[in-house]
Amino acid sequence: MKEKDIPDLNIFMMCEKINTSAFSELNKEYYIRNCKEKELDIWKEFHFDNNEDKKKYYQYMTEYFKNVYEKKKKEFFERCLFICEKVTDKPVSTCFIWKAYEKINTIHWFKTLKEYEGKRLGRALLTYLLKDIEQRDLPIYLHTQPSSFRAIGLYSDFGFKIVTNPIIGYRNNDYKKALPILKQFMRKDVFENLKFIEAPDSFDKIAKSEKQAQF
Repeated sequence: MKEKDIPDLNIFMMCEKINTSAFSELNKEYYIRNCKEKELDIWKEFHFDNNEDKKKYYQYMTEYFKNVYEKKKKEFFERCLFICEKVTDKPVSTCFIWKAYEKINTIHWFKTLKEYEGKRLGRALLTYLLKDIEQRDLPIYLHTQPSSFRAIGLYSDFGFKIVTNPIIGYRNNDYKKALPILKQFMRKDVFENLKFIEAPDSFDKIAKSEKQAQF
């Protein structure tokens, strides 16, 4: 299987205790700021690596924003972060924490532009987000796919474990199907470091509280 052929499969992860030894400072050539309202279209397209996919999924991203964030638009722009180049102000990485279903903390839309991968920007951004999380704010959850195998390894470094519950809300948990793919594309030591956890029943109940998935 080639990387471009990796299927979209649901993987859920959960962190009960943050591993602070994974923290990393941001390179001095970059800085972190909030996404501006005028940059919403940039954010919608940010998560796709080619123009074809940017156009293909633009309407999906528009609908997702409307369904999940529109009622709390001000909070979205207060939470949504960009790492930008200092010289050009170009956004090169993004992520934020969102209170999904108004009950659970979740990592949303983590992405570093392909040409900026390998510069530890994603690690620095997750550090920025997680460094002030208190124990009472945990666990924190996320949803991802096997094509994000690099991010999955990074999440694992920070203490996230793969959730094993077969169904989360209204989505199947495809982690068993995803594991052979992760094994193929991940470094051996990174794959072998993956850990697993059964999420509490309350997690599934919260995810079932609305038909629209919020993470």
